[in-house]
Amino acid sequence: MDILFALFDGILIALQPMNLGLAILGVVIGLFVGAMPGLGSVNGVAILLPFTFVIQGISGDATSPMIFLAAVYYGAMYGGAISSVALGIPGASTAVATTFDGRPLALQGKAHIALMAAALASFAGATVSNMMFTGFAPMLASVALDFGNPEIFALMLLAFATFAGLGGDDFPKTIFSICFGLALSAVGFDIISGEPRLIFFDIQGFSHGIRFLVLAIGIYGISEMLWTMNASRGKSSMSKVEVSFASMTNALIRFGEAWRGTLIGSVIGFFVGILPAAGATPASLMAYGVTKMTSRDGDAYGKGAIDGVAAPEAANNSASTGAMLPMMTLGIPGSPTTAVLLAGMVIWGLEPGPLLFSAQPDFVWPLIGSFYISNFIAVLVNIAFIPLFLWMLRMPFSILVPLVFVLSLVGTYAAYMNMFDVWLMVLVGLGGFFMRMLDYPVAPAVLAIVLGPIAEPTLRQTLLQYETFTIFFTRPIAGPITVTAIVLILLPGLRLLWRHWRAARVGTAGN
Repeated sequence: MDILFALFDGILIALQPMNLGLAILGVVIGLFVGAMPGLGSVNGVAILLPFTFVIQGISGDATSPMIFLAAVYYGAMYGGAISSVALGIPGASTAVATTFDGRPLALQGKAHIALMAAALASFAGATVSNMMFTGFAPMLASVALDFGNPEIFALMLLAFATFAGLGGDDFPKTIFSICFGLALSAVGFDIISGEPRLIFFDIQGFSHGIRFLVLAIGIYGISEMLWTMNASRGKSSMSKVEVSFASMTNALIRFGEAWRGTLIGSVIGFFVGILPAAGATPASLMAYGVTKMTSRDGDAYGKGAIDGVAAPEAANNSASTGAMLPMMTLGIPGSPTTAVLLAGMVIWGLEPGPLLFSAQPDFVWPLIGSFYISNFIAVLVNIAFIPLFLWMLRMPFSILVPLVFVLSLVGTYAAYMNMFDVWLMVLVGLGGFFMRMLDYPVAPAVLAIVLGPIAEPTLRQTLLQYETFTIFFTRPIAGPITVTAIVLILLPGLRLLWRHWRAARVGTAGN
């Protein structure tokens, strides 16, 4: 009951005119930052961090600046779905999984359904996460602290297992795609020895590795446009979308079909989000994989399943709130964006850690209250702007293609200020196009690039510390996760053997 009273007081402070205005401004800015390829929540929060000193000078405390940055964070997590659906380019790495079904829905003339599902699922995921954050922060922080290297690797293995089936029925091609992605994730310097590895032709640009944003924009920007041009022979294959009250009402009703993906994404997102070094991107990918694996119609995913949009959007928004928990209770950032927020808190004279809730309640509870308010504002703004986002789909194909290419080039350069990454992005786009032409799934390779840099160091550090693989089975948390992951990895193979056995049995019975 004390928690509810503290939360109520915090919401009242967050609803003060200045704080409410900052929340609205932050959400709107974040929405467009998230939608812009190459920016994302990390860059948006980092760019706006100096502006918070002006806010602090006016408000006189650290609460208002933090509310503003948290609102930008919220808006950016919502905004990532916009370009994923409308242009096929993920606004940030957290929205990659949204393109899998969001883009096909847009091509079918159902972009309004995809955008509505993304907005409502984001709201649901963030709401569930906020409630769990409020009620179980101290307890969940202690659980997250129990996650060492073996547990993190087991979780990454589980993530690999969940998207092992994303490539369809051709399991060997899927495994090849995953291995190819893991090889690309190893480009750069060895994390243990510091020696360069896989530096192709001794080109220095590869020394920093292949950055994920370069890969994502190349595959889902350049490659998507090339594929669409080849399939449609230069003619737009996208159905025109009519914006009306009836169509928006229909989109709202259709969201009821996505309840399962929303629920899965909300739960997975929060628990993955609270783990240090995990974050929203693995959470969204895991949620998508689990939703597809547990669906009765798994073949519909990748072709325009509403659940395929709702699950990753619920997950990445749930994870964004979850990532706040270790930052505030342990002083450990749960994502790159929360690392920037942590830096801001330190600059403002706050000490994140176990004593923050008791020592700074006047800061903590208004901030938590702003999570609820920013989430509500974000869903209203997002739905209100859907007609504007749909306007992108009305552009002639001859204008849309150059626009996507320009956004891809500008987004990549703006993110890293390096022309090598721009050329690499174009090359990756061509590679993704040829992979699709040869019927190799690109999604598992992309996801392997995301998880590889997390899985490799945790695996190697675990083996250096314990010198045995059995540690993944004997630890109380890592053991069940590892066993579950192995079962899920073997499942496609067992399913294939079952089909062959049934076919052979039917053939024998027929003779």
